[in-house]
Amino acid sequence: MKLWTQPLGPVQTNGFVISNDDNEGIVIDPGMEPDAMIQEIGSMDIKAILLTHAHFDHIGGLEQVMKHTNAPVYIHSEEQSWLSTPELNGSARWPAVLEPLVINIESTAIEDGQRLEFAGFDIEVLHTPGHSPGSVSFYFAKHDLVIAGDTLFAGSIGRTDLQGGDYDRLINCIQTKLLTLPPGTAVYPGHGPSTTVKAEAQFNPYVGQL
Repeated sequence: MKLWTQPLGPVQTNGFVISNDDNEGIVIDPGMEPDAMIQEIGSMDIKAILLTHAHFDHIGGLEQVMKHTNAPVYIHSEEQSWLSTPELNGSARWPAVLEPLVINIESTAIEDGQRLEFAGFDIEVLHTPGHSPGSVSFYFAKHDLVIAGDTLFAGSIGRTDLQGGDYDRLINCIQTKLLTLPPGTAVYPGHGPSTTVKAEAQFNPYVGQL
């Protein structure tokens, strides 16, 4: 596995390209201003674009990446309609950052516990709502890593004051679905540096000391 990640756009949202030795890969969260991601992809055969959730800073570059890769898009069923609804994806709230974001595309719904296989990678979908109703984390058990979106950060957690946010639900999902993963699992959040399950279980002031 090769993991490429870089903060993209004005909100510095982490975008991910995960690839194998056969020049095949997947994209997770195209972010905004995805030029660096598209350059990394190059001629790579992207099998899927996976979205942790549908907030504008995670999907702002979606159409550009789709155009470059012709890859299908996967998102939790609760947020499929958010792609084309500025009031839900948050773009209507921050007009100074970007124009209202309306992405009219076909997407495939994913659900909790579903197993995906793309480019030879086995991925488990963990529904981890709280930051948003359809937030998911993507767990790569064989590679000891999870892409957690805006659910869990290094030393912090996702905000819950946006559309459909729920603090209690967020904490419960972190405690029951993320911190129960093997302690050595690397956690790659939607913003900021990576961390580990062990570090967050021990030191995160919101959910640690379990």
